[in-house]
Amino acid sequence: MNKKTLIPQHGGYRNLHSFKTAQIVYDSTVIFCNRFVSRFSRTQDQMVQAARSGVQNIAEGSVASATSKKTELKLTNVAKASLEELLLDYEDYLRQRGLKQWKTESPQAVFIRQIRFSDMSDLSDTSEPYCLTTTRDEVAANVLICLINQACFLLRKQLQKLEREFLEEGGFTERLYKVRSAQKQRNGFR
Repeated sequence: MNKKTLIPQHGGYRNLHSFKTAQIVYDSTVIFCNRFVSRFSRTQDQMVQAARSGVQNIAEGSVASATSKKTELKLTNVAKASLEELLLDYEDYLRQRGLKQWKTESPQAVFIRQIRFSDMSDLSDTSEPYCLTTTRDEVAANVLICLINQACFLLRKQLQKLEREFLEEGGFTERLYKVRSAQKQRNGFR
């Protein structure tokens, strides 16, 4: 192993679809809470923080991956858990107000799943494709449920990939040991 591979490339989280989707969920949750949840409610803070945690833990795990696959796995799972918590908040919002939750295969839910990042010309205004600044609370909550489910699906796939990579390649400590052992052998030590 050479010095270049001791600490592998890391931190490419901005290119992950899971990160991009979680970021849309976070920004959209802020919009939703500002429009529909009292700013004096603890629920508003909890929802925004759960959405933020989803984004931040993906980023932190990706950056930590260079020296700790364990940390990357853990933080990616924390991101998923935070988004699952947020999902329950949206489901509660609908149930407590007697509003309808879309079924997974409803035309509305299918439409939301079909919107792709490439369709968005300006990612700085990620809420526009979903009209969250103008739509009713029932529609906005359902859109966010779809997006959270999408983010969680992507994170499950990401966790499966990370697990496979860890099993095949090992972690940083194993790489350190291999490099150090190879160096000792080159220097004539055993």
